[in-house]
Amino acid sequence: MKQSVYVMIYLKKIFCCCLIIFSSLFSHAQKSEIPNISITGIPGLAADSTRKVCISNLLVNGTKRTKIYIVYRELQFTKGDSIQISQLVKELQQARQQVYNTTLFNEVKLEVVAMDEYNINITVNVKERWYLYPVPQFQWVDRNFNEWWKTYNHSLKRVNYGIKFVHYNLSGRRDQLNIYLINGYSRNISFAYSNPYSNSSLNRGFSVSAGYTQNREVAYNTSNDNTIMFYPPDSIRKQTNDFVRNSWYFNVGYQVRKGFFSRQYFAAGYSFLKVDDSVVIKNPRYFKDSVTAKGYPELAYTYQYRNVDNISYSLKGTSAYVSVLKRGWGFVRGVDMFSVEAGLSKYFALGKNWYSNFQLSGRIKLPLDQAYFNQRSLGYGQAYLRGLEYKVVDGVAYGLLRSTLKKKIVSFSMPFPFFPKILTKIPFTFFAKTYTDFGYVYNKPKFDTYLNNRLLYTGGFGIDLLTLYDINLRFEYSFNQLNKSGLFFHTQSGF
Repeated sequence: MKQSVYVMIYLKKIFCCCLIIFSSLFSHAQKSEIPNISITGIPGLAADSTRKVCISNLLVNGTKRTKIYIVYRELQFTKGDSIQISQLVKELQQARQQVYNTTLFNEVKLEVVAMDEYNINITVNVKERWYLYPVPQFQWVDRNFNEWWKTYNHSLKRVNYGIKFVHYNLSGRRDQLNIYLINGYSRNISFAYSNPYSNSSLNRGFSVSAGYTQNREVAYNTSNDNTIMFYPPDSIRKQTNDFVRNSWYFNVGYQVRKGFFSRQYFAAGYSFLKVDDSVVIKNPRYFKDSVTAKGYPELAYTYQYRNVDNISYSLKGTSAYVSVLKRGWGFVRGVDMFSVEAGLSKYFALGKNWYSNFQLSGRIKLPLDQAYFNQRSLGYGQAYLRGLEYKVVDGVAYGLLRSTLKKKIVSFSMPFPFFPKILTKIPFTFFAKTYTDFGYVYNKPKFDTYLNNRLLYTGGFGIDLLTLYDINLRFEYSFNQLNKSGLFFHTQSGF
């Protein structure tokens, strides 16, 4: 009964926030932006929309490094195909979306010119992104920016620095090479290479990666109030500079992509992890076995469906995935685990620059008695409730529902005259939003914490800034069922 009262109070707060945002946004409605598609010279378009036109020529302009057949691979039509005039705009929009979602181009524009009543020429104009990034790195070691800034007082001792070398289009076939040379609070030497179009049919690919990491602290347990407990504590860490966790890994992958929207990933790898003796003394169930080192294989399969307007910041479309992971040699000892994870995201364009979406995800790990090493659930990576960024909820099964209502309030570009051959302008788009999240994490009673085995709910409102290379900056004011609120900052990039 008491929890029901809290839920009603929470929903009332959400409703009030929505009213305030909605009333302010409706008074500043913007016109819908013009699609990056131009159609000229087609006679009788309104009079006879059932007539078909033939694509007599199909050209691609603007590719310098990218192989031209990579662009053609993303088009659902080819030279010689016929398209009904009533479906022409829809087909062009779909084609532009698929080319843009390769993340190889800053701009994708389609031009259609009618040669006569029955033949058209289509030109795909693209502007390539900058692909090579040998850049210095400065990154916090904590789960997110908010935890590093507030919990650890943005200490420069808790950062990593070094060099990140990334090429996002090494041979022009959208193959990526990543090399990390990182030092500081932890060390990371790693490389990864992926080639999604490795065969002549452009529907098979492979990947390979390996790395070695050293850490000066280990998350060895989670407290009753759902904060991570680290070894060594600050008092010991100030006296020693030793690494308490050492690990290395090697992975290979195989990808199948038939059509445009579905992908299948197969992966196999081996990892080795060694921690300081004190970690296992403090938590004998860290590996579940009373050992300080563990080597284990992993086999994984993922099916992914993605048909959205922008894979980095979606406003329309659907995406879904199912992933199966087998970790360890057996089924019940040590880090042995079999898990199934699934997710569904739906994005809706409501008109007049209003958009909504919901994201539903969940995971279960078997057996239900897992090592602490395998119990990460909500609060890690992108699986978190907005408003509970400072908390983690471990468990062997979880469900998460995130819903958002947003409105585009302004969109503009600023000239950038410094590198005219690469970049002439920087776009900015602002969205105002309100949101609410619900979650639940199950864990066995002996591992129970305050936020386990109960309904979790948060909400709030904020501003999203979308800019060059699909970089998304999110400023969110959130509150949660613990009667705590705060301003949170998140970043995300298309690269």
